[in-house]
Parts: sequence; C-alpha cells; structure tokens
Amino acid sequence: MTRNDSATENDTRSIGSKLLILLAGILWGCMGLFVRPLNNRGLSSWDIVFLRAVLTTVFMAVILLLKDRKLFKIRLKDLWCFLGTGLLSIVFFNLCYFTEITITSLSVAAILLYTAPAFVMVISAFCFKEKLTKIKLASLFISFIGLVFVIGVIGGSDTITVKALFIGLGAGLGYALYSIFGRYALERGYTSATISFYTFLFASFGTVLFAKPAKVWEVSTGSLKIAALSVAFVMVSTVIPYLVYTQGLKKVENGQASIIASVEPVVATLNGIIWFHEKMSWTVAVGVVLVLFGITLSNLRFKKTKSD
Repeated sequence: MTRNDSATENDTRSIGSKLLILLAGILWGCMGLFVRPLNNRGLSSWDIVFLRAVLTTVFMAVILLLKDRKLFKIRLKDLWCFLGTGLLSIVFFNLCYFTEITITSLSVAAILLYTAPAFVMVISAFCFKEKLTKIKLASLFISFIGLVFVIGVIGGSDTITVKALFIGLGAGLGYALYSIFGRYALERGYTSATISFYTFLFASFGTVLFAKPAKVWEVSTGSLKIAALSVAFVMVSTVIPYLVYTQGLKKVENGQASIIASVEPVVATLNGIIWFHEKMSWTVAVGVVLVLFGITLSNLRFKKTKSD
C-alpha cells in the first residue's frame, strides 16, 4: 500500500467515525419522543434514568454474551475508567441537571449543560495533548451561540443565581466526562460494547438511590405498548448512540466529537416542532443554521493541515 492509499484509507475511516458521532447526536436528540410518554405515565426523571440504565445494562450484557464472553473481563486497575463513565459522568450529570431544572428555567439549564464541549476541549488538551486550534475554538463559539438561539436564551428574561450557575456547570462537566473516561478506556483496549455495559451497570447502582424501582417496574410492564416503548427508548436513545459514539472516539478527537454531537439539541428542537407542534421562531432557525455551520467548520480543518 502506498502512502497516498494509506492516507485515503485513514481519511475514509475518519469520515466514518464522524458520521457515527453525528448519528449518536441525532439519536440522543430523539430522546424526548420517548421520555414524554413515560413521564405522562407517572415516571419521574430519575425513574426514567434508572429504567434507561438498567435496560441498557441488560441489552449490553446480551450483546457481550452473543459476541464474546471474554469482553466482560476488565482489569481491576482499570475499574476507575468505568466508575468515571458510570458514576462521575452519567449519575453526576443527571443529579446536577435535574437539580438545575428545579431552580432555574429549562433554557438556562440546557445552555449550561452544553458548556460540555468547552470542558472536553480543555481537559483533552491536558490529558490527551489535543491542540486547541483556532478552527476548533471558532467552531465551538459558533455552535454555542447557535445553541443559545435554539434553546431561546436570547430575548428571554431569565436570571441566574451563583448556585444555579455552578450546578449547571457541574452538569456540563459531568456530561463531558464520558468522552474523557471513555477515551481512557478505549486506550486500554476495551471495546465500545464493554465500555457501555460497565458504564450503565455502575449508573444503575448510582441511580437506584434516587428512583422508585417498584414504580418503574409497574409502569414499564403495565401494557405491551409501554413495554415496547421502553425497549425502543433504550435502544434508540442509549444502546445504539453510546455504542457508535464510543466507537467514533477511536478516530476523532474528543473536542471535535463533542462539537459534532452538539447536533443533539437541534434535533430535539426539530422533533418538538414536528411531533409536538411546538413553535418555530426565527431564533430557532438562526440557531440551527449556526450549529450546523459550526459542526461543518470543525471538520474543514482536516482539509487544510494536520497540524492545525
């Protein structure tokens, strides 16, 4: 294989990995389509997170059993990676986020949550020596401003306390930590399936403290329709996106991956407009364009120079 052939193959793999991350963001953005019906049946936010974690653990266990039982094996010295993705990311993020939405508006909570790409970039610069390039920073800024428009912060009258600010930033940090600890696990040779299984296994242990398992069981098995909805919810919003996102991290830097995945709130907003007849304002339209432009810009750097 010539050098040009090798470069072409690497570019192809990189594009494929970016598409996987984009797919993950799109599927995460569809979460509301399942959460609302479950919430209408009486499940709280924590109940839904618990249901998501437990069912994902079960599905991932089945996948590992069918694929290769050896994938269950992890080294004790690497346990911190999965405690990081499961407890410090999934549980901590949800704890902060659900606390945040009780003390401030949903729009403010959402925009603070999406400080996550900034956290990812800064932490990755120190931990993985990823460069903070001008293109990256410009992409991050444009995408973030787009999210501000999409979520509706601009033009609103929301105020925020110091407490709400720090709790919201905590949610963003927790959200970002999956990419960090997931990268460490990948570098230690674990597959995306193994990482996802242990992530949600530990998340199940963490979220059971805040949920009502009996209520979750009663609602999720109350009818064939709700049982099917629960399965679809977990497959679409968790199993598939976490598998493909973690797989995508093999060929894409954490910082860029977090920018690409910021398509999630755009998809969530569009789903609200299409399926729940929510209002489409000019700010949403501007925000969608800016987010997509930011994502596109973050990918153009590879066409210029590898060192940028």
